[in-house]
Amino acid sequence: MAASTGQRLLMAEAAVVGALVLALFVRELPSLRRELRIWRMAGGLRAGRRYP
Repeated sequence: MAASTGQRLLMAEAAVVGALVLALFVRELPSLRRELRIWRMAGGLRAGRRYP
């Protein structure tokens, strides 16, 4: 019985943490897209040679 309760509590905590991470990702998605667009315009991975 105690193991079952502990396992339920662990699953509930994992669900809460997962929901928080997902909410943070969704909130930051527009700025991440903007940063990715700027990075691609600057040359992406190939820009390492131009900008040391």
